[in-house]
Amino acid sequence: MDRLDSMRIFVAVAETGGFATAARRLVLSPPAVTRAVAAVEDRVGARLLHRTTRIVRLTEAGARFLEDCRRILAEVEEAEAAAAGLHAEPRGQVSITAPVLFGRLHVAPILFDVGIRHPLMVVRSFFIDRVVNLAEEGYDVAVRIAELPDSGLSAIRVGTVRRVVCASPAYLAAHGVPQTPADLADHDAIPFGQGVAARDWVFRRGDRTETVTPRARLIVNQADVAVAAAVAGHGLTRVLSYQMAADHRAGRLQTVLEDFEPPPIPIHVVHQEGRRATARVRALVDLVAAGLRADPALR
Repeated sequence: MDRLDSMRIFVAVAETGGFATAARRLVLSPPAVTRAVAAVEDRVGARLLHRTTRIVRLTEAGARFLEDCRRILAEVEEAEAAAAGLHAEPRGQVSITAPVLFGRLHVAPILFDVGIRHPLMVVRSFFIDRVVNLAEEGYDVAVRIAELPDSGLSAIRVGTVRRVVCASPAYLAAHGVPQTPADLADHDAIPFGQGVAARDWVFRRGDRTETVTPRARLIVNQADVAVAAAVAGHGLTRVLSYQMAADHRAGRLQTVLEDFEPPPIPIHVVHQEGRRATARVRALVDLVAAGLRADPALR
């Protein structure tokens, strides 16, 4: 068995978390998979996997080797495609991660078109409300809603979202429209987020910032629950603009205190490889970036 085949087997074991599952994916016998991984470990001179009766986990050396194997195998696939005159048509599996609600509302509709534009590509999506480590968790592309720290990731800015305070027209008619953050003392609030910090709402006007802790009647950890509670008239909530955009357009929610909003939050599409990205990664990045830039809700 050559080195590339051994790498493919190691990657399958790492991704599936077991020798038997990797064997089924590759249509090989479990002993063949075990021997191939053992040969790789002998060749590199390091333990790549922690094995127990229930689970297989990557060692630190194994995590680094997995990243290198994926890159090498992708480059080999690209080279073979180029030699066969197929470089212009992206092919193979590519993966993307994004926050849950943003992914469902704004990323998924773009992904639906990938199969039409690039029928040889397979896209794997992973929508979750945490920052996914692309290298460690094996994902190619991510959508991040944040100011990005310095890193080795390539980033394309595609839009912005606002942090808005909103309530139903009926609630505002009954309780009045707050004109300044200090007015929130007379209102019910529906904080969204984790921990005590979720109850602190930071506002800004010019160079001045002001932190207000409104009276909380309900504290939730999901944006759609906060939005639903506000639509039902239970108070004011503070969410990202895309999270309440549909209800705002339908007239079910009204924004307040716009003059005191903090600066908009940028949206980026990020990936690891920069100019060395494979054709399928470049194709996915281009499609997602173009789709998000064209989205009027993200301007």
